[in-house]
Amino acid sequence: MKVCIEKMAGNLSGIKRYILTLFMLLMVLGASAQYDINQFFFRGRQFLIDGKYANAIDNFNVLVRLDSTLYDAYYFRGIAKYNLGDFIGAEKDFDKSLKLNPIYTPAYHYRAITLSRTGKYDLALKDLAEAVDLRPSYTGLYFSRGVTYFLSQQFEKAISDFNRFIKAEPKVADAYLNRGACYLYMKDTVKALADYNRAVKLNMFDPEGYIRRSRIHAMQNRNDMAISDLNEALDLDSTNTFAFFNRALIRYDMADINGALDDLNKVLDYDPGNALTLYNRALIRSQIGDYNNAIDDYDRVIAVNPNNVLAYFNRAGVFLELGRFRDAMDDYSQAINLYPDFAKAYYNRSYVKNQLGQFTSAKKDYQIAEAKVREYRAKTSDSAGVAMFADTAKKYDRLLALDADFAKKDFDNELLQHRDVDIRLKPLFRFNIAEKERGLIALERRYDDKTMEEFISSIAMPVELVSSKEKRGELTNGWASRLEDAVQELDGRAMDPAEKERATGRLMFARAIVDGEQNKYNSALSYYDKAVEKEPEQTFYYINRGALQAEMIDFISSIESNVQVLTLDNAGATRARVQDKSYMSYDYTSAIHDMNKAASLMPLFPFVYYNLGNLYCLSGDLPESINQYSKAVELYPSLAEAYFNRGLVLIYLKDKVKGCIDLSKAGELGIEEAYPTIKKYCMDEE
Repeated sequence: MKVCIEKMAGNLSGIKRYILTLFMLLMVLGASAQYDINQFFFRGRQFLIDGKYANAIDNFNVLVRLDSTLYDAYYFRGIAKYNLGDFIGAEKDFDKSLKLNPIYTPAYHYRAITLSRTGKYDLALKDLAEAVDLRPSYTGLYFSRGVTYFLSQQFEKAISDFNRFIKAEPKVADAYLNRGACYLYMKDTVKALADYNRAVKLNMFDPEGYIRRSRIHAMQNRNDMAISDLNEALDLDSTNTFAFFNRALIRYDMADINGALDDLNKVLDYDPGNALTLYNRALIRSQIGDYNNAIDDYDRVIAVNPNNVLAYFNRAGVFLELGRFRDAMDDYSQAINLYPDFAKAYYNRSYVKNQLGQFTSAKKDYQIAEAKVREYRAKTSDSAGVAMFADTAKKYDRLLALDADFAKKDFDNELLQHRDVDIRLKPLFRFNIAEKERGLIALERRYDDKTMEEFISSIAMPVELVSSKEKRGELTNGWASRLEDAVQELDGRAMDPAEKERATGRLMFARAIVDGEQNKYNSALSYYDKAVEKEPEQTFYYINRGALQAEMIDFISSIESNVQVLTLDNAGATRARVQDKSYMSYDYTSAIHDMNKAASLMPLFPFVYYNLGNLYCLSGDLPESINQYSKAVELYPSLAEAYFNRGLVLIYLKDKVKGCIDLSKAGELGIEEAYPTIKKYCMDEE
């Protein structure tokens, strides 16, 4: 794993100071700019300053549609995407900005920061060199290049750049924290401590300096001083999980077991899925005989990181203490599968097999272990990875610390991240009761279809095509009786039979929507059937009937399992996860049939293919769901929900690069959930 600086570029307040400076450089637009463009620029920049990044993107989207040559609009939109964790989208915007203006220094600077966050250090350094050539007096570039040199483990060059920055800006505490980290990697604890002391002196109200300094105190066995620093950090920020985590390690070393557990519990209160904390708590619980709770913690660690060999190995030891030999053997086998050179796992599995009477297999495991040990002893020191797991004298029950090798303030290391296995899709599109008449918004991305608009205008109540599971029961009040009156009135009218059939069908359609909103599924389905009977070539009836059938399955599964079904689970398909952790599949054939019928009637209507994408995903046919989403965006490139769902499915199928590009596009088009999803699935270390 690549090392990571203690204060990442995305969290560097020093860089953020210079962002505002960059904003000021671009506050004045050219005299030829139109007034409306100035207003969008002003609002977009203000949203950036206020941290309302999605709103900023909306404004800059308008700008680039008004004038695709506005290089600074792409630049600012890139900054907004960067701050939302969308590094792929940010890099594309900075590329566009520089293509339009090849000497635009801020875009080189920020593209370099973005590239460094995605591990492309050589490209980042190339951009920073270009920026320095353009503006050698801009000291913020040296700060950023120092970070990039650090990330690429060029510590001496990083120190040189931080020295240059500090010479120009001697009162920026973050620069000392980062230079101190460089010294720490170079094993110069004296200079590292001096820099941390300086950082604390410059900013006594930032807990980060105290936390960093406590690490050095702990390394030098000055535990009381380390505890004092961590207490100070927690006085400043009572929710700082990093401080609690480090204090837990020190308390454990001081034999304060209860204190260590209390601190680990605090971390998990704020971050329940923190795998490293769960692992350490499991170790402590097993050491004090709290075996069942230790197993629970190991289970959660393995759910987050199924390749954690030590979690399997140590959980097996707990199973042994409980006499659960078969469970122990399974865990030792898994540890061996992950690391075939793990000699001690072979020895331990041999012991378990002996206990189970499998003497021949136990002997074979023992012989393999002996061979691994002989091989280990013959190896030179350059085989450290093999040696670690072939060393039978080594114990694997030591608490894991956030060493300098992966020290990061905000637990954004992949070992620490909680990874939900469920990723929620955007729901199907269907016609629903409109909340209110929506006025047109300038340059709004809106799908215009004459057939759909004529259909909507023919319905006896206001409807709109939406992707939402939100029930609008309050809007149905009064509509049921009014529609019933309309049906009776229509029955008594003399009119053309074909026209009467059409009008009746649309009244049935409206009644179906109303009943569906009240969860009267059988009644709603009956009305949709009647509508189809009256007007069998009407596309939109099939869309809503198919969506209702899927919703009925959703409702049934939620009763059975108390979960939503539009999620991707870890079993390779989209199913409802029931409480006993088994899985139930549901049949979406009828819904798919209706959507395919709609597609045959209106082959250019993109929302049908989007719905088919969801339904195939729910049915477990993920490749076909991708095909359907692709058809949808080909027909309507602004269908944000299709990019979002396709991105999730691609990520699930391990095509993360394409998936993250889709999520970036979805965020740009207005899906706010795209950005936390990008942070969750697209920001793993290289």
